[in-house]
Amino acid sequence: MARFIIRRLGGLIFVLIGVSLLTFFLAQLVPADPAGAALGSNAREEQIAAYRQQLGLDQPVVVQYARYMSRLVQGDFGNSIRTRRAVADDLRDFLPATVELTLSALLVTILLGIPLGILAALNRNTWIDAGARILALIGGAMPIFYVGLVLLGIFYRQLQWLPGPGRLDSTLPPPLHLTGLYTVDALLTGNWTVLANATAHLILPAITLGLFSTAVLLRMTRSSMLEMLSQDYVRTAKAKGLSERLVIGRHVFKNALPPILTIIGILFGSLLSGAVLTETIFNWPGIGRYATTSVTTLDYPAVMGVALVAAIIYPLANTLVDISYSIIDPRVRTR
Repeated sequence: MARFIIRRLGGLIFVLIGVSLLTFFLAQLVPADPAGAALGSNAREEQIAAYRQQLGLDQPVVVQYARYMSRLVQGDFGNSIRTRRAVADDLRDFLPATVELTLSALLVTILLGIPLGILAALNRNTWIDAGARILALIGGAMPIFYVGLVLLGIFYRQLQWLPGPGRLDSTLPPPLHLTGLYTVDALLTGNWTVLANATAHLILPAITLGLFSTAVLLRMTRSSMLEMLSQDYVRTAKAKGLSERLVIGRHVFKNALPPILTIIGILFGSLLSGAVLTETIFNWPGIGRYATTSVTTLDYPAVMGVALVAAIIYPLANTLVDISYSIIDPRVRTR
């Protein structure tokens, strides 16, 4: 296990170097001046030149990248051109909101996708199977921005069952900062009013973000379950007189789980990086909105910081999935 983790960490280093190279040099191709964009259209040429020198943008690209990497190995992501703060501080403020939204969307995906996939497989070619496949088709075809606007229009404007954009009502103060996740912090501190309000604010954006992933997980679960149901050992277990519930739980679903876990790990990364539209629609203060604003203002250090964080989280999620394989299936060993 230790050697497996070391190999993964070594691979993660190469991923980070590749992402930093790609992001840094692609940013240089943008035909615009970040110093001029930061100072505004009324800035004089000498002010822009002085600010470019202060940021190190007057140096050759290779020198700029070398300086950036020398700071990065010390945990310094640089300073945001737009906010004038350390990028690490900005990410520390915005990342928890995105993680909370991503985990909530993943929970929605798992709670809907796996049970519906199992029902569809167990009732193949029936109206249940057809209904599940139609839901998967609709979920995969609906654009995120459209789903978000429809949900807001129905449940917030018309029915007024759920709160609107934001993480909390404006009249409520945030909970005591422990993890940055409002629901977790409110639960740990016993702030039940904030917990209920933060949970209510999570429902619509979590459903919006998790709808497409639910469709993907539903199809994968159905396909994997159907493959296991056709195996000889399942027919043998039924012939021995084992109950249907025992056969499904112990023999079918357990062996169908590895590919389902794989797709969950992939979906977590895609949810994390695909939260931009959802955060924009629901005014969610996460790194998706932070990245969008940074791109439009040519804030290169902030854009690279977001890219590197995503490059770290995605492989780590897949590493956890690989480790879980050895727990679920003893035949799989991480070496």
